[in-house]
Amino acid sequence: MTLIFSYKSIYKSYGDQPVFEDFSINIRKKERLGIVGSNGSGKSTLLRIMVGKSSPEKGEKFLKGASKLAYLAQEDDLDPEKTILLTLADSLAQENFNDQERHRIIRQMIGTGGFMDENALCSSLSGGWKKRLAITKTLAKKPDLILLDEPTNHLDISGIIWLEKILQNAGFAFVIVSHDRCFLENTCSRIMEIGRCYPKGYFLVEGGYKKFEKIRLNFLESQVKQENILTNKMKRETKWLRQGAKARSTKARFRIEKADRIRLELAAIRTRNRQTYTPEINFNSSFRKTKKLLTCIDIGKSLNNKKLFENITLKLMPGTRLGLMGENGSGKTSLMKILEGKLMPDSGIIKKADQLKIAVFDQTKAGLDPDMTLKEALSPEGDSVIYRGDSIHVVSWAKKFLFTPDQLTLPLKRLSGGERTKILIAELMIRPADVLLLDEPTNDLDIPSLEILEQSLMDFPGAIVLVSHDRQLLSNVTNSVLFLDGRGGSGIFADYNQCLNIKQKKSIEKKKEKKSITRKKIIKNTKKTFPAKLSYKDKFELEHMEEKILSAEETAEELMEKTKDKTIISDPEKSVKLYNLIHESQEKIEKLYKRWEELEALQTEIDHREK
Repeated sequence: MTLIFSYKSIYKSYGDQPVFEDFSINIRKKERLGIVGSNGSGKSTLLRIMVGKSSPEKGEKFLKGASKLAYLAQEDDLDPEKTILLTLADSLAQENFNDQERHRIIRQMIGTGGFMDENALCSSLSGGWKKRLAITKTLAKKPDLILLDEPTNHLDISGIIWLEKILQNAGFAFVIVSHDRCFLENTCSRIMEIGRCYPKGYFLVEGGYKKFEKIRLNFLESQVKQENILTNKMKRETKWLRQGAKARSTKARFRIEKADRIRLELAAIRTRNRQTYTPEINFNSSFRKTKKLLTCIDIGKSLNNKKLFENITLKLMPGTRLGLMGENGSGKTSLMKILEGKLMPDSGIIKKADQLKIAVFDQTKAGLDPDMTLKEALSPEGDSVIYRGDSIHVVSWAKKFLFTPDQLTLPLKRLSGGERTKILIAELMIRPADVLLLDEPTNDLDIPSLEILEQSLMDFPGAIVLVSHDRQLLSNVTNSVLFLDGRGGSGIFADYNQCLNIKQKKSIEKKKEKKSITRKKIIKNTKKTFPAKLSYKDKFELEHMEEKILSAEETAEELMEKTKDKTIISDPEKSVKLYNLIHESQEKIEKLYKRWEELEALQTEIDHREK
């Protein structure tokens, strides 16, 4: 496929530490590349180099013809005093579009983004809607290649699915840096991991994330085996080299050179294999035997005259792993604060076991003083921490989270978002807990850390309440899901797939009801110029329209029936594909109804005029 962009032999360093050495990347037409890697591996730096916001010490850049690049940074650069409409207009100010085309693109982007009030100020938008605006602002430029750095940050699940559909139908090439495994699987056809555990500094696989995981694991296992083979070879060569003087005098030069090559190769592969170490995350349970840890009976809460939820009844017991789902602003964080005891419900009863121990992860990281050192944050009481009854020196404790000793004196403001998240997880691990309340614990975590966190949550014997937009984490960890619609309604589901499917079904039913009412109305007093009679093609289409609609609705109903199939709803990949098919079938039905109304209006006007 046609090459539209490349950067060859990149060398980039920070101080004495190289980030990239002889690194190359090629982007093809309609590329769908996902980039992953541990925190600090250089993913964001690579995108900034590609778009020209950072310069490497070495490297050769190629961009085909008049191809246009666009870049979506992690942090949204929006003027709080500007409206949605003006923000989109400003994004096109320097683009080569005429006024008519510029107006058409702005109207298209307002529809694409789903913005209900184009005159709303950016300052009034939630984090999720700001991210939508930043994405649509980037799309408005009509680029040939988009570089997206953590585009799902701040988006709720419905927002992530919205972005997935845009990328699945994209006519442009894109490169995504993301830690969202499900998102990568659903949007990308190639996955690249950047890391020093690979000979070239990266590992590239053709296919989605699931395929990448399998091939990557096989490669890393083979690299460990190769280290063992080389270690044994080196032992034999060393033994031979250490033989007496008589033996040394007869040694062949090629054998000595061979031993040197093995030594260098072994040193290199050992260094690479050490880069695959992951954090040691294990939550500290109190191992309380009480069956009922926390019970909510018919609780409800309103905020700023808006009813968030009502009549919620929950029982948290050892082994309960409850996921909370809902759009941003639906009341998830408020419910978590009620469970913690920091907020009182407007109605209902909360019952807690005696001396219940609750550990809380706050996504805002409000408890972290940016001027505090890493050592003070990890071990506020001195040079050691008490973990599961044992005293652990702060240096050893820091290494569990992949911090180096020289980082201990750094202020927290110098650390990445992922590193600050690990500090909060370390705080939780020290405290014995009956209940873990986790509000977006995966924010900024790289995939290796995320997978360790996931396993530790599954091993935790107490109760867990988890708010997350990471669908794979929800699918793997939770055994039930509470959905909040933000208008007072709620429901308990077996898993997030079932929740999404039922939510989608209700949305489809509302659209069908609305369309049923609309199609009964005959368009009157239109200014359209009508022909003397319908053409043969239009008449044939009108006569067979009911058959087409009936067939399309039967297809939609068959797809909805599949949402009851446990083998589908338990598989995230199949579930999302089914969701997309349902959406496509409903779009087809809507188009058919609209065309039917147009043809009937034409026929009605013609019949009226003939009378």
